[in-house]
Amino acid sequence: MSGRMADRRRRSPLAMVTMTVLALLWTVPTIGLLITSFRDRVSVARSGWWTALTDPVGAGWTVENYGRVLAGAGFGESIINSLVVAIPATVLPILFAAFAAYAFTFMEFRGKDLLFIVIVAVMVVPIQVAFQPLLNLFGPRGLGISGQFVAVWLLHTGFGMPLAIYTLRNYMATLPASVVESAKIDGASHYQTFWRLVAPMSMPAIAAFATLQFLWVWNDLLIAKLFLSGNNATVIVKLQQMLGTQGQGQELLTAGAFLSMIIPMIVFFTLQRFLVRGMTAGAVKG
Repeated sequence: MSGRMADRRRRSPLAMVTMTVLALLWTVPTIGLLITSFRDRVSVARSGWWTALTDPVGAGWTVENYGRVLAGAGFGESIINSLVVAIPATVLPILFAAFAAYAFTFMEFRGKDLLFIVIVAVMVVPIQVAFQPLLNLFGPRGLGISGQFVAVWLLHTGFGMPLAIYTLRNYMATLPASVVESAKIDGASHYQTFWRLVAPMSMPAIAAFATLQFLWVWNDLLIAKLFLSGNNATVIVKLQQMLGTQGQGQELLTAGAFLSMIIPMIVFFTLQRFLVRGMTAGAVKG
């Protein structure tokens, strides 16, 4: 039985070896980052992180980097700012996209297929091309909200909705239509059908997209750098400011990077069981 998976299919030795190699390759940079975060500046500049494995005594171990990051001005506030940005920027696109996906799946209206194709096509447009017009729109000559959290919420909501609609619509298409039809026969409105039936059954896809959206928003640098003021800087912007123009401060950057990973890791491991289920189910039928 050890040679078979849970669904009784035979395990592929090639796939197991390939996944092991990929996991190791993916882990090596993280290990290097962790080791560097516990070395002093002189040791980091003098030798690579791998030398700490061959000569651990002379590796220059220290926890001062973490102490300096935590004691630095504004780092704790930047963590709060990242949460203030990431939570609404995750909830809003899912909320709007779930309603849209329900309409595309279970409702009939003119131009539905064409509109869905347009939404999917928007995903291939680089978001960078919209930055200059949006800077003008949100700036002093426009809405006057540039530098505020609401500007970033609107941007991440707009940029995240096409993928959210595509993913949730394809997942909802896999749900049994008989359940929705039975609710319609019983006199349930679309609002009741969505909240009582479709939304609970679509929770794997919703959780999967929430994970990806939260990680993307949390790790975003460009939008936060352009559309937030210095007082509202996120943790990623704060980390970027730790690195000097000549490369000084890299030992603080590695320590700060690991501290900034704590919340995203909690979110990922909490929702990881939904990630594969939601993304794969929404990708095979549409």
